Amino acid sequence: MMSLNHLQVKNLMDNNPNVVLINTLDEEHFSSTEIPGAINVPQNDASFVDRVRAIAEPDANIVVYCANEECQSSAKAVQKLETAGFTFANDFEAGARGWKEAGYELVAKK
Repeated sequence: MMSLNHLQVKNLMDNNPNVVLINTLDEEHFSSTEIPGAINVPQNDASFVDRVRAIAEPDANIVVYCANEECQSSAKAVQKLETAGFTFANDFEAGARGWKEAGYELVAKK
């Protein structure tokens, strides 16, 4: 498992249009932690791997994140994806809090 910092995530997003950014929190927390371009696939969903398979190839560049460094959802998600054969699953450990603290915007909900 590779852990990325906010600069690495931003660089991937800016330079790789095929990167898949996944927020692993449940739907109710997704709205307050959504990084632009992220999709919501809750890690605690029994069909998590199948849902990721439906949107990404096993060799896709995937970045998963959750709320902050204390949140373990993204680390668990990477383990599940690696076990399922995904080769480029990366954890953005700082999550939504780290993204915002680095000066980047989260999606504003109306």
